[in-house]
Amino acid sequence: MFAVSNYQVAYGQSEVIHNLNFSIRPNEIVAIMGRNGMGKTTLMKSLMGIQPSRKGSVKLGDTDLTSMKSYQRVASGMGFVPQGRMIFSTMTVKENIETGLTTVKDKKVPPDLYELFPVLLEMKSRRGGNLSGGQQQQLAIARALASRPKVLLLDEPTEGIQPSIIREMARTLKRIRDEKGLSIIVSEQVLSFALDIADRILVLEKGDIVAEEDRASVNEAKIAAYLSV
Repeated sequence: MFAVSNYQVAYGQSEVIHNLNFSIRPNEIVAIMGRNGMGKTTLMKSLMGIQPSRKGSVKLGDTDLTSMKSYQRVASGMGFVPQGRMIFSTMTVKENIETGLTTVKDKKVPPDLYELFPVLLEMKSRRGGNLSGGQQQQLAIARALASRPKVLLLDEPTEGIQPSIIREMARTLKRIRDEKGLSIIVSEQVLSFALDIADRILVLEKGDIVAEEDRASVNEAKIAAYLSV
């Protein structure tokens, strides 16, 4: 479904991502874990075309995304929920979601998005900036889903969100995978969340993948050791 090959990303002369190779299967949730500063956000931004890559390729099915701009990647089937959510605080909930409709034929917010996130239906006329952190995260996910992606990227989705909302988010992401047939890539530091949602866990350490574990046989202590400071 999604393949990253010999992938390098650099800021000037400083290489941050070194020759990464990994792939995501259809209907699979993969968590990319690592401490702060290990390259997770740089990787996610680069996969979306926000940060250019130095070398390698990114493919979605048979489509080579490597030289595409961000908006072209969205049109090709990529969805992105950035770190910090980045919603439009002065626009309403409804207007925020509508910004995700630019690459599809829908002119109105699809009802199935409100079914996934009932709180957004209740608050559709409220300004995004007046929502709680958890509600804003739901809004950011709904906005990304509005473009009907095949692969959804979420960068640190649990950051600044209370535990009860994190558990609810985990349930929703698994429902999105099952009902919409998406593949999902999550960059994350919270191991309990990753174990709850992921079919597979990759650990990023200084720009390299240093561990890969299937959820069914995961060595939690090994993953936790990489995450500890």
